[in-house]
Amino acid sequence: MKLHELSPPTGANRARRRVGRGIGGKGGKTAGRGTKGQGARDTIKPGFEGGQLPLMQRIPKLRGFTNPFRVEYTPVNLDALAALEGDEVTPETLVAAGLARPKALVKILGRGELSRPLRVSAHAFSASAEAAVTAAGGTVTRLPLPFGHGRPPSRGNALMNR
Repeated sequence: MKLHELSPPTGANRARRRVGRGIGGKGGKTAGRGTKGQGARDTIKPGFEGGQLPLMQRIPKLRGFTNPFRVEYTPVNLDALAALEGDEVTPETLVAAGLARPKALVKILGRGELSRPLRVSAHAFSASAEAAVTAAGGTVTRLPLPFGHGRPPSRGNALMNR
């Protein structure tokens, strides 16, 4: 027996029932849809949810959804820190060097290498950047986020217990 000789057993595949082709057999007149009502008609719009506001209208759209709790950082890599003069790096020195804007939150990322110890102060650090700064003999200081950045403190069930 070869692959091209295989076929399903007799009677295993049946032709589908062709409804709505007259009263000569099964599926004439209403074609198995019953009488009247929404299910008997063919004009239900795609996405229609029975009068409930459809999903496509419920989700944020048009100008998109803006997460109110997003914290956006200015990324600065280690190779940029290595090119700076001095042994102390703060957001103010990065602004002076043109690597960040004033009042920007700074995150130090791990691309590049450090050959000298640096005292780095920033709002956030990647794990590889923190490891590289300490391996070079430097120190890492996390600055607190200014008020209004990040999620508000959780109130738990305080609203539920009123």
